Amino acid sequence: MPIKQILQKTLVLNLKNLTMKNVITISLILFMVSCKSQIISIETAAQCTEANPCPDFTYIKDINSTLDKYIGTWEGTHNGKIYEMKFNKSLYEDFTGFKRDRIKGRLRITTTGNMPVTVFDNFNEPDDSKTRFSGLGLTGNLQSYEMHFSGPFTSGCINAGSIFLKIEPNTPNQMRITYLSDKDIVVGECPSTFSQTFPEQQKIFLTRQ
Repeated sequence: MPIKQILQKTLVLNLKNLTMKNVITISLILFMVSCKSQIISIETAAQCTEANPCPDFTYIKDINSTLDKYIGTWEGTHNGKIYEMKFNKSLYEDFTGFKRDRIKGRLRITTTGNMPVTVFDNFNEPDDSKTRFSGLGLTGNLQSYEMHFSGPFTSGCINAGSIFLKIEPNTPNQMRITYLSDKDIVVGECPSTFSQTFPEQQKIFLTRQ
């Protein structure tokens, strides 16, 4: 083969290789940007509305470590009962690949006095999926964190709802919780002897242990 043809062939191959390298580089950049755009912070997720929807995402991440201030063991007394709560940060992931950083809770409630009675206790449950006390996300004003709790109930009664955790910046070792029950319609009449695990719309103050 003449030298001129060899050189032309070599040049064409080099141009093809260069083009392929450029394509790969651009593809990687686009992939990285795409992956990054699929992650949003828990603050962003909390402020998304129908009028101002979130961008496409697959992971609501605690980018700013906002949830860390809730993690730990807390205790307080309210109306003759001792409330102990333990929170840890957990990663939720469903079968579609959607992920969310959230808080999982454990709860122990006992009566005060010389002979305390245990009202509720899953404090030492090792499995996060069995606590039925899971984080939903920050409230829209970013001032509180909402969790959903479901306790034991009898037919016709509601014992599930949202618990809002709030910690003021100037008192990081004090937490205020408030419970609002679900307003689901139930079938049947709730017995008069039934009582919810948490008192409705009452402020309970806890101290970090």
